[in-house]
Amino acid sequence: MNISKISKQLSYLLRHSMDPQYIDLNGGWADTDKIIEALKSTYPDMSIAILEQIVAGDEKGRYSFNDKHNKIRANQGHSIPGIIIEMDNPQPPEFLYHGTATRFLSSIIEQGIRPMTRQFVHISPDVETAVKVGRRHGKPVVLVINAKDFVADGNKLYLSSNGVWQAEYVAPKYFTVKHIG
Repeated sequence: MNISKISKQLSYLLRHSMDPQYIDLNGGWADTDKIIEALKSTYPDMSIAILEQIVAGDEKGRYSFNDKHNKIRANQGHSIPGIIIEMDNPQPPEFLYHGTATRFLSSIIEQGIRPMTRQFVHISPDVETAVKVGRRHGKPVVLVINAKDFVADGNKLYLSSNGVWQAEYVAPKYFTVKHIG
């Protein structure tokens, strides 16, 4: 059984599926049994044990269960309109980082960092993670966000349960470009 392929389909169901049988907009939770049944159409041996293995083994912490493991959700990255995920709003460190590809840089410098098809811009706590994110899209570049000034000006930064910082939008005045050698 290909855990990576199952995880990608799980990500789609929990983050992008417009089918209301899967997602409760309040919290983004989905019934675990319904998700398993949906995955069984492609992976007949799908089970709660495999789902638990995916959640536990996901190095990015994309998913979480409720206490009873009868509900599951994606922790961030939703394109489904109206999903509300509870996130903390702690004081951020002075700097945070956004990884992207150099081919998007001129647009971002002009328009700011926008969530595009998602609800929030994903922001990394460190340069290394931002470089990995940027590399997924091409030659990486890192935008260094002055989180201290961003928040001081009344903007909100949220922290998801897996450590990804998020904002609705980051204006160009709050970031500088760090080219990766």
